[in-house]
Amino acid sequence: MNNRVHQGHFARKRFGQNFLTDQFVIDSIVSAIHPQPGEAIIEIGPGLGALTEPVGARMDRMTVIELDRDLAAWLANHSSLKDKLTIYQQDAMTVNFAEMAKQAGQPLRVFGNLPYNISTPLMFHLFIYTQEIRDMHFMLQKEVVNRLVAGPDSKAYGRLSVMAQYYCNVIPVLEVPPTSFTPAPKVDSAVVRLVPHSVMPNPVSDVHMLSRITTQAFNQRRKTIRNSLGDLFTPVQLMELGINASLRAENISVAQYCKLANWLSDNSAPQQ
Repeated sequence: MNNRVHQGHFARKRFGQNFLTDQFVIDSIVSAIHPQPGEAIIEIGPGLGALTEPVGARMDRMTVIELDRDLAAWLANHSSLKDKLTIYQQDAMTVNFAEMAKQAGQPLRVFGNLPYNISTPLMFHLFIYTQEIRDMHFMLQKEVVNRLVAGPDSKAYGRLSVMAQYYCNVIPVLEVPPTSFTPAPKVDSAVVRLVPHSVMPNPVSDVHMLSRITTQAFNQRRKTIRNSLGDLFTPVQLMELGINASLRAENISVAQYCKLANWLSDNSAPQQ
């Protein structure tokens, strides 16, 4: 039997499809999400309903976003789900989650077994809407979860760590082996919970500035920040901000990056 076929559906590489089939893992994820009737539950990439079915069993209605036309049609005809589902057959990167929250009249609870090829850009898209989101539970490549939760002074710590932790409290939930999927991916997976901060611990006046600084610093992570951010800050300015200019990008905390972003917003960048 072709190991890319599950329930008669051929897993499509271009959509990064790996179908979750391990019942223990499925039950553990649903327990972690703990969906309650009346909540605004949104699933990204429901696939063949491995999580949709047990979550849907607890709900009167839920929303799913599925790019694959065949899978969207399959879900629309699903005996126990069809009357509960609102189906968006589109790319989750194009979804306005603020509009969804407005329609629901409450913050969203988002979850999904995310295709690995789009997981990072999709999370950056979702971060835009954290004011409209109560929490997010995602199955991701374990390496991505490691990056999300990493602190300074570790190799996994990078721009994704800083931006995720700026917006959310990041909590690892569960590790998932490749054998839990059909077809089995070549990497380990993990489930993570992201809870947007109700009060921002390190508010910045312009998040684009934070994005710019972290991109520039981590794109040159071998350099000291005296060099990687040299066109934005002088060594004296860094020192006045309490930041050692001889450190590298991975040694700077989220709070320090936020401090740099706020300073840059308040002061015009020095001329090159």
